Amino acid sequence: MTDSQRWMVLSLILLTTLLIYLLKSILMPFLVGILLAYLGDPSADALERKGLSRSWAVCVVFGIFTLIFVSILVVMLPILGKQIVAFTESIPSMLAWLQQKTMPVVQSILSENTKLIDLDQIKVAVANHWQDAGSILTQLVKKMTASSVAMVTVITNMMIIPVVTFYLLRDWDNLMEKIRDLIPQNVAPTVVRLAKESDEVLGAFLRGQLTVMIALAVIYAVGLKLVGLKFALLIGLIAGLASVVPYLGPAVGIVVAGMAALIQFPDYWHLLGVLAVFSVGQLLEGMWLTPWLVGDKIGLHPVAVIFAILAGGQLFGFTGVLLALPAASVLMV
Repeated sequence: MTDSQRWMVLSLILLTTLLIYLLKSILMPFLVGILLAYLGDPSADALERKGLSRSWAVCVVFGIFTLIFVSILVVMLPILGKQIVAFTESIPSMLAWLQQKTMPVVQSILSENTKLIDLDQIKVAVANHWQDAGSILTQLVKKMTASSVAMVTVITNMMIIPVVTFYLLRDWDNLMEKIRDLIPQNVAPTVVRLAKESDEVLGAFLRGQLTVMIALAVIYAVGLKLVGLKFALLIGLIAGLASVVPYLGPAVGIVVAGMAALIQFPDYWHLLGVLAVFSVGQLLEGMWLTPWLVGDKIGLHPVAVIFAILAGGQLFGFTGVLLALPAASVLMV
């Protein structure tokens, strides 16, 4: 690549970054649509190979996406909202249990006169403000509905997402061909090779690791529900999503679920049940989920994922969060 071409690429990157910053308030529905089309394109291609036309294949994939979204909205969201409120209400009792059961032991080991944490103040503060924490969604809805313009914007964005997803998914292969035709012939082989490598990295994470995270969330939630925990869905979801970093998900899940089990039940059998659930989840992840869904593709490093998401959110808000992983994949390649 010549110096003039390098400067052209750098200028294009800077111009793109500037446009993203200026248009970040309207980009969200388009980026979500692009992401969903990217995730659904392999399934649509597979259905095409089985004999369906592109339009019918897209309709099937789009219908599956719609069914999943409606199921989450109608079934999961109310249950999850109730568990979040109930969990927030139980935080003071958890802190009280922690102070009564564990702090005396820790303090006696270190020093009789050492006071590590003033849990009384924490408990009072949480008890005084848990209502605010538990009504975050309510306050957000009130702020959105307070402005008719903001409400119209939200509704418009929600309507744009399925439209963008459908048309991008239908024309995805044609769009990729047209983009390839726009690349100068002298650099086309290099650009195509780098694009394929970037797609492998991003695809390994989005289609592989995210699927593993969702599967683990389901395994943890169902297992904890069988154990009898009240907050099984919430804890399972948190532990599954935290599995983006190796061993963080089960570590967080065991601590939170273990404390909830000890508070909810007066025995240690349920604590053993919690440990069994996360042990089974880790065995399934290591022996079946990760080899099958991710394979030997090299995904993004967990630290890179965390930094990319935080940096994108800090610079461009929710738009930056959506762009963080694709940008990190390209930079990694």
